[in-house]
Amino acid sequence: MAFADRWRALAPRSRLLIVGLVLAALGAGIFAWALQRDVRAPLFATPLRPEQIAEVAQRLAEWNVAFVAGADNVRVDARKRNELLLRLSLAGLPHPHRPTSSETLEKAGPLVPQSVLDAQQREGLAGDLAAALRGLDGVEDAQVIVAAPRAAAFADETAAPVSAGVRLSLRPGARLTPERIAGIRQFVADGVPGLDPAHVALLDDRGSSLESGPPANDDPAALQTSLQSALDEAFGAGATIVRVRLERDLRARELRSLRRAPLDAAPVSGNSLDERLANGKKLYTKRQSSEDRGSDLREERTDIPAGGLDRISVAIAVDAARELDLEKIRALAGATLGLVEGRDVLRVEAVPFARPAPVHGEPLYAVVGLLGTFVPPLALALGLVFAARAAARPLERVVETLSRRRLLARGTRGDGETAAIAPAHVRGALRDEPPHAAAAIISALPAATATAVLELYPPEERAAIVRRMQRAASPAVPDYESVLRRA
Repeated sequence: MAFADRWRALAPRSRLLIVGLVLAALGAGIFAWALQRDVRAPLFATPLRPEQIAEVAQRLAEWNVAFVAGADNVRVDARKRNELLLRLSLAGLPHPHRPTSSETLEKAGPLVPQSVLDAQQREGLAGDLAAALRGLDGVEDAQVIVAAPRAAAFADETAAPVSAGVRLSLRPGARLTPERIAGIRQFVADGVPGLDPAHVALLDDRGSSLESGPPANDDPAALQTSLQSALDEAFGAGATIVRVRLERDLRARELRSLRRAPLDAAPVSGNSLDERLANGKKLYTKRQSSEDRGSDLREERTDIPAGGLDRISVAIAVDAARELDLEKIRALAGATLGLVEGRDVLRVEAVPFARPAPVHGEPLYAVVGLLGTFVPPLALALGLVFAARAAARPLERVVETLSRRRLLARGTRGDGETAAIAPAHVRGALRDEPPHAAAAIISALPAATATAVLELYPPEERAAIVRRMQRAASPAVPDYESVLRRA
């Protein structure tokens, strides 16, 4: 009730000012809460495993994307969610979760058959090996399948030992050397009990065996990456642009050759002709003979399937602004790709590269973005400072008025504390009041304060006030509280 009485006693202007300050403080609090509120959205609709969160967080950090990694998901800006999902999908992330040994055996009970336990153990070992192979340099993804050994059911059958199949997805341009392939086979064999390295099969994404390495001159993307990396290291990044195209022979052909060789050193066959004239050229004789001593006849047939490599076409565009030696680039490209003269085509040309024109407004955009980041909080802080400065004096007046009212109220009760009121304050409050109103106010003050206040008036006004101090206050005369409240 005391607060309500004091609130009603305030002037309308003071009430409006206090309400405005409260609303400003409330608005500032809401604005600060909005700035600190996390507006990021979950990146994936389903929860992720810890290893999936780790690989997604690593890729987002490489892309310089702001994110917050949680226990089962990654939170990003809601406006970039679809774009990031598309980029991660193109990169093959996150990889499918493969159960490990601890996950497959944690729910195994005492009544589970041994065959089921063995199958779960093999599945767990395959997950452990796949997770380990993913960490190898150049390996994007890995999948391992472990096949159980099979005993011979009949006498004419042979037992099959435990075996494993490994499918590796390599990153663009990555190659596995024979030493690394042998190391992977040995690593998988050591992870599965009873598995021999010779019974581990390695395949790539296309189903080709990695035992002898990738076939030469069979992948245009690999050839292009190999040549582009060599030119970038030799002449600098961005100096050349490489494009490689393979032409294949789609005809299926058959070549046949027939060879006839003698059985010994003598010729295979021989012919002789004998012509004579006798008896004075009246008798003519002619004898002709042929001899075939036998031979070895050999026939060779070669089948050429369709899809064989027919030609490699290579185009290299060189930045004309760098003035590079085209002959050196041509020789390096031919040696890197193993081009065959007369069959393959190599073109090296110096051309001016198209470069985007500099955007002069970029610094301005950067400044505008910086201002857009810092101006709203700064404007809010300055607004609060100016509001506090503007409200300081009215609040001070309100506090002084309340204090005076409290002291005057106690003074009317005879407690004598109104003596603490400065006479100058009372004189200032009564500056524009008529003599009868000033007399009513001063008469309610203690004698010492009233005397000091009267001493501040000129003699004529003091005499007029003293004459009216002995009269009864008129109802039209305001009380001293209303007068002091106007100050």
